[in-house]
Amino acid sequence: MTQQPEVQATSDGCKHFISNHKAAFAAFTVAAVLAAAGAVYVFVWFTGNAQATALVPSTLNLWTMNNLVLFILHAIFWELVLIGIPAGIGAVVGWLWWRGLPDQEKRQYNLSGKGSKGSRAGGAISPLIFIAFAIKVYVDGYWNSAIAGFSLDYVVGSMVTILIWIVAIFAIPAVIVFVWWVSRRR
Repeated sequence: MTQQPEVQATSDGCKHFISNHKAAFAAFTVAAVLAAAGAVYVFVWFTGNAQATALVPSTLNLWTMNNLVLFILHAIFWELVLIGIPAGIGAVVGWLWWRGLPDQEKRQYNLSGKGSKGSRAGGAISPLIFIAFAIKVYVDGYWNSAIAGFSLDYVVGSMVTILIWIVAIFAIPAVIVFVWWVSRRR
């Protein structure tokens, strides 16, 4: 039975890793910069075309919730098609390259450790509130009304209604589960 020699993990593993794999690091850095610049360019291109093709009005005070939702969905589509798919292919290539490195080398650089999950904040509440607001606007019949025409009372009232929806959706089942849990403990 052969034993692998112990490999000392270095504290500055990232520096050694970059110096030993300069070409790959440069290629992935260039790809990341091109993807970021491309994402901005695609968004600017799409915004100009959206106005030219009358997908959205050119003045913001004429936008309706329908215009806003269609604009967001079309922008996501074009970003995914023109930037997301090539970036995904690049990520797969990077993963295959990383997988091809010897395990001993990975341990030497100490780059495979799990990161802290405590620093990642959840960002799901804002899109959910936007979706709930879009549903509220649609139900109220203001889907094709200019957003500039919404009164402050309507927006605040809608936010209060959305908060009540959130409480109904999450708090009521939580109370039911809590009561069930307490009754099972006795």
